[in-house]
Amino acid sequence: MPVTFSVPSTMAKRGYSQIACVTSGKLVLIAGQVPHDANDKMVGEGNFEAQVEQVFRNLGLALQAAGGDWKNLVKINNYCHISVGQEQRNGYRAIRDRFINTAAPPVSTFIYVPRLAQPNWLFEMDAMAVIDG
Repeated sequence: MPVTFSVPSTMAKRGYSQIACVTSGKLVLIAGQVPHDANDKMVGEGNFEAQVEQVFRNLGLALQAAGGDWKNLVKINNYCHISVGQEQRNGYRAIRDRFINTAAPPVSTFIYVPRLAQPNWLFEMDAMAVIDG
C-alpha cells in the first residue's frame, strides 16, 4: 500500500487517522461532492443524513472512475451547514463508517459553514485518494 495511516501515541484518537504518509502511487483529487444524483436531481431536501449518504455514494463513484475504491481514500474535507445540530451530525459517523476503511480511516476535517453553494445543501465533501500504479 502506498499510504501509511497512523495516530501517534502523543495525539488524540478521534475516529480518524491523524497522519497519512504517501510513499508512491497516483494522487487523485476529487472535487466537492454534493447531494445530487447522476441526473443532477437533489437528494434529501432538508434531510442531513440523506444528503450525507448521497455525498458518500458520489464519492464512491468518483473513486471507482479514477480506478480505485474506498481503501484508496486518504483525506476528506467535510463542509456542513451551520443549521445542522449536533444530534443530526451524530448520524454522520455511522454513515461514514459504512463506506470508509475504519481500520485505517482517512485523515479528516469537519467544518461548519454559514452557507454552501446552493441554499438547500446541508453537506458537501471533497477528497484525496492515492491509487497504486
